[in-house]
Parts: sequence; C-alpha cells; structure tokens
Amino acid sequence: MYIFFSILIVIASLLLVGAVLIQKSKGGGLASNYASGNQYMGYRKTTDFIEKATWTLAIVICVLSICSSFAVKTPVNVSSIKQAPAQTTAPAPAPAQQAPAK
Repeated sequence: MYIFFSILIVIASLLLVGAVLIQKSKGGGLASNYASGNQYMGYRKTTDFIEKATWTLAIVICVLSICSSFAVKTPVNVSSIKQAPAQTTAPAPAPAQQAPAK
C-alpha cells in the first residue's frame, strides 16, 4: 500500500511541477496565449483553472503523504543483541609459572 501511495505522490508531484511551469511569474502564463475574446476558455478562466489545479495537486500530495505515513508498517522493537544467561563468577585461575630457560 505504501508503494501505491508513493507512486501517486510522484505522479501528483510531476503534474504540480508542470502546472507551476505553465504559469507565468506575474499571472500571465498559458493564459496570455489565449487572450482573444472568442476562445472557449478565456483568459480569466484559464488562469483560474491552472490556479485551482495547482492548489488541488498540492492538497492531494499532502493528503497522500499523511495516508502513506499510516500505511508504513511499524517496526517491532526486538533487539538483535541476545542477553547472555546469568553466570556465577568464579575466581580467576592463578597465573601459570614459566619453566626456566635452558
């Protein structure tokens, strides 16, 4: 499920990048090419559509990110270090004497 959300987030991100690149910095963008009055989608409607698409894609990315955080499996807190069984301590053996050199 997490992978599915990740793929959707990547697709929405690419669409968002495209929507932002279509816009012009001062609000012209793609709408400036369709400035004639007899267009089906006029200047103002194109700007509104791209702005709504930008906000919608941003919200979709946020919602999918939150949903993907719930889809991640929680790790089990098991230590990989095994505890050694309790041992009684015996006194250290006396050091062995070395044989004299010949």
